[in-house]
Amino acid sequence: MSVKDKVVIIAGASSGIGAATAKLLAQQGAKLMLLARHQEPLNKIRDQFPSAAILTKAVDVTDRAQVQAAVNETKEKFGRIDAMFNNAGIMPISNLADLKYDDWANTININVMGVLNGIYAVLPIMRAQGRGHILSTSSVAGHKVFPGFAVYSGSKFAVRAIMEGLRQEEAANHIKSTIITPGSATTNLYTPTTADEQAARENANVSLRPEDVAQQVVRAIDTPDNVTVSEVQVRPIEQQY
Repeated sequence: MSVKDKVVIIAGASSGIGAATAKLLAQQGAKLMLLARHQEPLNKIRDQFPSAAILTKAVDVTDRAQVQAAVNETKEKFGRIDAMFNNAGIMPISNLADLKYDDWANTININVMGVLNGIYAVLPIMRAQGRGHILSTSSVAGHKVFPGFAVYSGSKFAVRAIMEGLRQEEAANHIKSTIITPGSATTNLYTPTTADEQAARENANVSLRPEDVAQQVVRAIDTPDNVTVSEVQVRPIEQQY
């Protein structure tokens, strides 16, 4: 199998896991549509691969019309959509008693509705094609709740439930679904607050690199038509939870 010439849309592609996945797919000859709120970092990725077929578009995943327009443009340009990776997310951390309502709303709108907007836009196209693959990023926090992470964990539990429902509903239509579940990773979702925490995040044994997760995403995409990887859990080797 190979991802060469596969048409893949990546939401949240400007940094972290999304950017690492975009670069790995570009190296292997995939055709890409890269989405994020800001165009410039997407263009920098595109410019690293001048011979690759890469489109970029500034998109707010909470805006269903913007997501739909990007999906339609991809279909018009490349003729089909093989995979969509719903990876956009935020991770504001606070106890519920802090009453950070705006953070709660943004977390649900981006982490949950962003995934649903991606599914809404791409699912009819994949059904018409008779095949396709939808991937979405959850988290180990979608399996276990920690103090300060209640709303974030709730959003990632929701992603797992939505994607499992998608798997059951669309299997007969040959549409694959994959939940990407990283453990602790050095992405820009969370900023360490102490020197010790920063040192731990930089230790490869206790923190994943975005490239570590990207490899698993590409492997999930690079599977035979009759095989689906329902969930990928990837943790740094010393992470115990």
